[in-house]
Amino acid sequence: MNRRNAVITALGSAVALSAQAKKAVDQTIQLHVDMMVDPAKEKDLKKNFKEIFKPAMAKQPGFLHVYMLKLREAKAGKAPEGANYRLVINFKSEEDRLNWVKSNEHQSAWPTIEGTFKVKGYTAILYDQL
Repeated sequence: MNRRNAVITALGSAVALSAQAKKAVDQTIQLHVDMMVDPAKEKDLKKNFKEIFKPAMAKQPGFLHVYMLKLREAKAGKAPEGANYRLVINFKSEEDRLNWVKSNEHQSAWPTIEGTFKVKGYTAILYDQL
């Protein structure tokens, strides 16, 4: 194989690998957890999320993002009944997310969030990113 063909082959391989990596990132999962947080415990929720939950999750393999959202208003349709906060979690795969759920870090961090709930229970909806 001459030098030109070797360079063309190498570039083609790099493009193919880049496309595969992009496809893998584009197929991440996102979990939306709607929660009813006790208004008297909102400060605890914010503190625990920033200081305990988010740092523990950020160490996990496959972790991408986590957001805590406070409901402001429904612009169209109805807001989730009773929910005033939404936790949005992004992982590279559902397997990565499940490993986080099984981890010791999750077992100690999640109760700091759940302990702020007005009503025990929540709705969790899993999405595939297109």
